[in-house]
Amino acid sequence: MKKIILLTILFLSVIAVTNAQIYEPVKWSQELKVTGENTANIIIKATIDEGWHLYGLNLPKDGPVPTSIVFEKMDNAEKAGNIQTPSKLSKAFDANFDMELNWYVNEAVFIQPIKFTDASKVSVKGYVEFMVCNDESCLPPTKNKFTLGIKVEKAAVVAAQPQEEKKTSDYWTPVIDELHNYGSSEGSAGTTSLWLIFLGGLVGGFLALFTPCVWPIIPMTVSFFLKRSNNKRKGRRDAVLYGFAIIFIYVFLGILITLIFGASALNSLSTNAIFNLLFFALLVVFAISFFGAFEITLPASWSTKLDAKADSTAGFISILFMAFTLVLVSFSCTGPIIGTLLVQVSSSGSILAPAVGMLGFAVALSIPFSLFALFPSWLKSLPRSGGWLNSVKVVLAFLELALAFKFFSVADLAYGWRILDREVFLAIWIVIFILLGMYLLGKLRFSHDSESKHTSVLGVFLAIISFAFSVYMIPGLWGAPLKAISAFSPPLYTQDFNLYNNEVHPKFTDYDQGMAFAAQEKLPVVVDFTGFGCVNCRKMEASVWTDPKVKDLLKNDFVLISLFVDDKKPLAEPYEVVENGKTVSIETVGDKWSYLQRSKFGANAQPFYVMLDNEGKPLNKAYAFDENPENFVKWLERK
Repeated sequence: MKKIILLTILFLSVIAVTNAQIYEPVKWSQELKVTGENTANIIIKATIDEGWHLYGLNLPKDGPVPTSIVFEKMDNAEKAGNIQTPSKLSKAFDANFDMELNWYVNEAVFIQPIKFTDASKVSVKGYVEFMVCNDESCLPPTKNKFTLGIKVEKAAVVAAQPQEEKKTSDYWTPVIDELHNYGSSEGSAGTTSLWLIFLGGLVGGFLALFTPCVWPIIPMTVSFFLKRSNNKRKGRRDAVLYGFAIIFIYVFLGILITLIFGASALNSLSTNAIFNLLFFALLVVFAISFFGAFEITLPASWSTKLDAKADSTAGFISILFMAFTLVLVSFSCTGPIIGTLLVQVSSSGSILAPAVGMLGFAVALSIPFSLFALFPSWLKSLPRSGGWLNSVKVVLAFLELALAFKFFSVADLAYGWRILDREVFLAIWIVIFILLGMYLLGKLRFSHDSESKHTSVLGVFLAIISFAFSVYMIPGLWGAPLKAISAFSPPLYTQDFNLYNNEVHPKFTDYDQGMAFAAQEKLPVVVDFTGFGCVNCRKMEASVWTDPKVKDLLKNDFVLISLFVDDKKPLAEPYEVVENGKTVSIETVGDKWSYLQRSKFGANAQPFYVMLDNEGKPLNKAYAFDENPENFVKWLERK
């Protein structure tokens, strides 16, 4: 546990300073050098920036991640001995990890001898997993992939270079500097304010309070802390510390998730089709549980052991164990809320987003425990747990079920299945919210509802909202844009029966074809980097592109090219590129457009719009997320 906390603190020092800036202090190169008639050396070299160090191959247990070289595939060759490390290995005692460690500075060379029978058939594929630190911070473990082969030319043997896609034009030439000369991009590049993320977490936390797993624990826990102390002052202090312990646990979980997956990986997960399918299934299971079909609980032994640990210890440690007990006991109700929160903030554009979201959630969850400890008399005014808590649980089940289909829609669009077209999605949502309204009016009951279930005034008002929302969505079945839910519903082009004719469609979804057409017609280009799972992209298309002035400019004065960076259709011929010293596989259409955005424009967030002439040169600064049509018009008119 101590080692995990130390690693967390070291990683956070980088995060706080850079706020999603990308550090790459190690540059890798690989070579396959023939040493004899049937022998060769795989030479892997790391060039390390000043002030940084790369850890060695062998480190003590519970320390930082050691460097490891993994050969995933070795065709027509085999290892001829162990890896050789001719570079100087420094050794020193690291107080942060409380152990002696070894590392390389400036340069590290690793040599793996191999033997073979036919040089022309040798192929080696693998990766280096490594971790680097400086005196102040560490970066998360990273993998650098490589593929090497031997090609015989005039009796000389050289390392084969990664295959790159052949291009017939200069449309892919990087223009990062030229783009920056126009100034910083308009809008927010799809990022979400950390304050909004915090508020979203706060709302989720307050929502979690009104669930059957959490609400009954409030008076029980506060009473426990007041009784365990000899005086009320100490009891109140312990209860306040309990609130801080809850905050610590949830924020730590948010930080840990970021450190394990990394900011860019979280962003990729949020648009990953398989991940969205898994999350769809998870939300459906939780919804069925909330409807009363079964109860989801973690193993009782976990909470029992933590509870016993809290009783056997003293001070803040015992309070921390009690907080862990709350987290485990309430998991069946808080799990879906936390999971949904993390998925939403992972695409926010900030590496701090998961931690900030969890901070908001934990603050809301901990407030009642602290307040009721300070003012115990308030406990008498708390409504007793009962049927109203079950009602909250069922309402959450309806909302989770509706949200689940949003995640299924992302996967459906990415793979092009066309199972959940827009009208199907809307029909499901209309039925869900009609059933919710009926439940709130007492016309629909579940097994755990009391027989004498009465409709409250609040229930009537919530039912009106639910029915009104259903009525609002009905015109969408015939193509109404429904701007209020454009971020959740599939795009209009997936709708078979559509009476709406104000939508803007791209002329091309292939960059090279679109650029060739623009050159032929002598028109400038707007390249739209988007994604099937991009919420802000749908908002821009529904709120900005449908503006009459914007629509006229995009249709008549530009060639609009939309490139989906999460399109999972496989390329006919996958290829590899070298990016920042790493070999990157380009296997899908989305990989191709994502690489184009990174390599040519130096960006990786969506939505992202660039204006080019028909030779691929920028004509204006980049444009990102901004729902004001007037600003987009000014950008198109270059004012």
